Amino acid sequence: ALNGFDGHQPYTPEEVRDALQIGPEAPIITTDARHRADAKSALITLVEHALLARLK
Repeated sequence: ALNGFDGHQPYTPEEVRDALQIGPEAPIITTDARHRADAKSALITLVEHALLARLK
């Protein structure tokens, strides 16, 4: 997850994916972790991805 503040993200998910050489199978999402709902959504995405990866 890319943590940004007040809607500002210095880099796009694609830029981060390229810089860190992360494959397209891993989700990269933007969030503002100061907001409970955003943090919850990011954690749900992480757990879903981990479960799906484990089932493959």
